[in-house]
Amino acid sequence: MENTSNLPLPLVEDPDVGITLSDGCRLSARIWRPQNADAEPVPAILEYLPYRKRDGTTARDALTHPWFAERGYACVRVDMRGNGDSHGIMEDEYTLREQADCIEVINWLASQPWCSGSVGMMGISWGGFNGLQVAAHDPEPLKAVITLCSTVDRFADDIHYKGGCLLNENLGWGATMWAYSSRAPDPALRPDWREMWLERLKAEPFLPSLWLRHQTRDTYWKQGSVIEDYSAIKAKVLAIGGWGDAYKNAVPQLVEALPGAKGIVGPWVHKYPHFAIPEPRIGFLQEALRWWDQWLKGIDTGVEADPDYRVYLMDGMRPAAWVSQRPGRWIAETDGATSHLAEKVLHLTDNGLTDDTGTLSSVIQTPAHCGADAGEYCAIWLGPEMPGDQRHDDALSATFDTAPLAADFDIVGAPRISLDLTSDRPQGQIAVRLNHVHPDGASTRITYGVLNLCHRDSPETPATVPCGDVFTVSFDLDHIAYRVPAGHRLRVSVSNAYWPLIWPSPEISSLRLASGQLVLPHRPTTGGDEYVFPPPVTAPAWATETLRAENHVRRQETDMVTGEVSLIIEDDFGKVRDCDHGLIAGSIARERWSIKPDDPLSAKGVCHWTEELERDDIRLRTETHSKMWSDATLFHLTARVEAYENDILIYERDVADSIERHFM
Repeated sequence: MENTSNLPLPLVEDPDVGITLSDGCRLSARIWRPQNADAEPVPAILEYLPYRKRDGTTARDALTHPWFAERGYACVRVDMRGNGDSHGIMEDEYTLREQADCIEVINWLASQPWCSGSVGMMGISWGGFNGLQVAAHDPEPLKAVITLCSTVDRFADDIHYKGGCLLNENLGWGATMWAYSSRAPDPALRPDWREMWLERLKAEPFLPSLWLRHQTRDTYWKQGSVIEDYSAIKAKVLAIGGWGDAYKNAVPQLVEALPGAKGIVGPWVHKYPHFAIPEPRIGFLQEALRWWDQWLKGIDTGVEADPDYRVYLMDGMRPAAWVSQRPGRWIAETDGATSHLAEKVLHLTDNGLTDDTGTLSSVIQTPAHCGADAGEYCAIWLGPEMPGDQRHDDALSATFDTAPLAADFDIVGAPRISLDLTSDRPQGQIAVRLNHVHPDGASTRITYGVLNLCHRDSPETPATVPCGDVFTVSFDLDHIAYRVPAGHRLRVSVSNAYWPLIWPSPEISSLRLASGQLVLPHRPTTGGDEYVFPPPVTAPAWATETLRAENHVRRQETDMVTGEVSLIIEDDFGKVRDCDHGLIAGSIARERWSIKPDDPLSAKGVCHWTEELERDDIRLRTETHSKMWSDATLFHLTARVEAYENDILIYERDVADSIERHFM
């Protein structure tokens, strides 16, 4: 266990260590390590990201890396090639080049005189992805990985496609990266910052165009999807997720696929669990330290005896676009995740959601704007991003309710829906929501799933829907752990549109359900906590001066003349000055998603980001714009980037693209 007698260890911190790769590209690393590490080498913990250690991830880095370093680790935050203060150009996400660069960094770390030769990788989202991807290459020094909010399948479970449907996050996150990658290095660190900046601006790709050229699960997506060969991962993996996040399915998948892997899922959105919302938070740093001490230092910390799967079973609560606290309890599965749990089968019938089979004759022809209360695909910015009251969307869907439950019912795992249906169109999509209906009618989304009907048999080789003939679809909803209280109801809501989460099919189809079945993974009701984590701790917070406070807005508008319905998102992330080195950074994101209820071809998404960077008398700014719309056969995209130095336009570029729709 942790020896606290000499803690915390005094540290050395270097904000800009150069790591030169074999092709001559210099990466910039920020390193925290014990002062005595040259005499007593320590393991290294690497976080490898494109999100800028100087002004992007600084807040969370401050809370995390020094704490590990004070306990005998060298913590290393590296800006990937083409980002932050590193040289080079970034071409795409999760490339073989990115992974090869990271392996070089790992081998460099292991060879340093202050490193013991053992390396771990830790990261959330992008850093969680590439931790698994690099582990699949099995570099010798890499002994352990802590992956948070990541995926094992890039096509099935990232921000591009879900159930073969095009996620609007493909444009939304692509617009984010268009903005992020347009930023300059810190002029204080790079004398050639202006040349680096212009090189980036001229070379950075508009990634939504690239991603839209791969509308099936082809080799592009298989590269970097560790589900292709779990056995390639030899490092010990601790996987962590949050029920409020888009990335939760990988945790039980990894637990059941990798020997020795452990999983934790809390109520959180896309954040590290020692400062995440909604609470309760956990002592993530202490839990991670146990993992590092076991696998990087060889200290028996008892992690091998931990339950395989520790998850927060959330009490059912009223719908809310934002909550700071989720009532519930921690439950633990000793052996595996959820595949061994009992199942309860319910049937979709004309009489509701019943224990017995019955006739079913529902017709589904959903207005194109159904889905307005879906919330963000990936809740991350700490604004009103969670699903709202589902009653409006339920009114536009076919719904099937149980009778009031006789006792509390705990759903733990991934519900599975199976439907026999007919369609009058060769393409279409279907969205299934599992909702908790309160006695007064309020409807809380428990979990959901979507399917492109052309992908019903294969995401690699889609096929048109057999018009007029009965066919079967079966797919999982997202994993969840949720308690529905006695006296409340379960509801299955089925629609063939889910905007603005997914891009609509070219035509509104009419679906007729012939039969349906819901399989619920069911765990016996538990009382109190089955596992107790230590309370959250952090290192001291990042010291900043606020120049503009952050603010987050979500609003819906209906044009009473045209009928167009719009979701407007305005995320002002504020503007701050770093109290240590003085760099000023600010950011504002704006999105608008619009559609007419009777016209899926009216769908459009518009994004506009402003990025600000200031250093002494240098003021840098980029304005990035992105737009997407479609007709029956093509997706259309435009993008623009403008770069300003002291309010003078020094660079501009426009992109326009049209891409054929492929069963989409």
